[in-house]
Amino acid sequence: MDQDGTDPSGSDSLDRPDAADVVAAAAGDIAAFERLVVAVQGPVWRYLVHLVGDRGLAEDLAQEVLIRVYRKLGTLRNPDGFKSWVLVVARNAAYDAGRAKKRRPLELVPDPDADLVRTQGDPHVGAEVRDALDRLEPDLREAIVLVGMIGLTYREAGETIGVPEGTVKSRVFRARQTLLEMLGGGDGR
Repeated sequence: MDQDGTDPSGSDSLDRPDAADVVAAAAGDIAAFERLVVAVQGPVWRYLVHLVGDRGLAEDLAQEVLIRVYRKLGTLRNPDGFKSWVLVVARNAAYDAGRAKKRRPLELVPDPDADLVRTQGDPHVGAEVRDALDRLEPDLREAIVLVGMIGLTYREAGETIGVPEGTVKSRVFRARQTLLEMLGGGDGR
């Protein structure tokens, strides 16, 4: 990961982890585990930034998550579920960090520096969208981040946050509708 937390390979998606690499890494293949790390480190870090609201803490937690993943990889029963499993580990690490600091339960908070929307034109558009995301209810924000920004399927997002797939679909739909209304794109119905 680069200093700014971006994936140096340019990958912003969790689409690349290969089940064969998961199996090989669980059997002790370090090269396979390194490929998994490259595939997940950027999205995991971005997800953690949204959970904890602190880029430095997210970086520390991302490293901790990768250590936990390495240690527990042999317990993963379904290699095809690797993406969701890693994000569950990340989510648990974020909540553990919150409990360790004896703070109230962590809420999703915005990362004002994150490039959440890639706009070619007016930079104010990205700021408006980030502001609208900041104002979403935490459960809606988490769903839209996982599906719309991290690239998980509804099923994978549901596994990550512990709710049914239909709940994720509903939350993403409500988040999109709310964002449209906030940004003046709603049709007023």
